[in-house]
Amino acid sequence: MGIKEDIKQNKAFRNDYQKVGVNILFTYNWLTEKLKQLVEPYDITMQQYNVLRILRGSHPEPLSTQEIRIRMIDKMSDVSRIVDRMIAKELVSKGLCPADKRLVDVQITQKGISLLNKLKKLELSMDNQLSALSAEEAAQLSLLLDKLRS
Repeated sequence: MGIKEDIKQNKAFRNDYQKVGVNILFTYNWLTEKLKQLVEPYDITMQQYNVLRILRGSHPEPLSTQEIRIRMIDKMSDVSRIVDRMIAKELVSKGLCPADKRLVDVQITQKGISLLNKLKKLELSMDNQLSALSAEEAAQLSLLLDKLRS
């Protein structure tokens, strides 16, 4: 099925640029819903999952909330509030940055690492969601999306 059928559009797109824009937005929402369904049973949000992955990537070094915000996929997220909720779940800890007292350092806890280890099947599930593409097609699509943003 194509995007025109997926959104039940009767008229033709204005041009291929409009079609690809709508298709990217539709696919983003489709993929987002799939990811939400995967993380929901673990009582975390997609943004919390993103923060855990970011912090695991820097582990054992902490990151400031400012640095986390820069690395997040969803740039509109309120990192401070997300971190506070994750502290309540004991997934991360925070403290003052020794180099700059104005910054807060955030670090993943062992409980957060354990949760990510449980979520490894998410990565395989997401791969399966995208497996309609060959490895070469996935690489090409990634390059095209990078080109679009440059």
